[in-house]
Amino acid sequence: MRTRPTLVYDGDCGFCTTVMRFAERRVRPRCDAVPWQFADLDALGTTPERAQHEVLWITPDGTVRGGADAVARALLSAPRGWAVLGALLALPPARWLAPPLYRLIAANRRRLPGGTPACALPAGRVGPPGDAP
Repeated sequence: MRTRPTLVYDGDCGFCTTVMRFAERRVRPRCDAVPWQFADLDALGTTPERAQHEVLWITPDGTVRGGADAVARALLSAPRGWAVLGALLALPPARWLAPPLYRLIAANRRRLPGGTPACALPAGRVGPPGDAP
């Protein structure tokens, strides 16, 4: 049984990996971070399709949060001022603005520092499965 949250990210994406390395070094969220390509997604209660499209925060009880909400949860779990930033992301108006900003970044991550063509989302997809493209 897991006792810590799990942060699932795209290990094939240079931008995502760079951000995760920064988070592990500087932010230090209280979680286990794992690339989705090496995670037991069935055991975590999610799918490869969802993990390909957004970072996931999965609690020990199996609650799955994605995208901007996952980022806010990771920040909330971190020490010092990072938790304050996470709390701000969880409150209006940041809570309303964060999801479209997250989708914009996700859709363009191949163009961001550390990004490569492998960072591109599957064609026509910007959000998690089930969302309108």
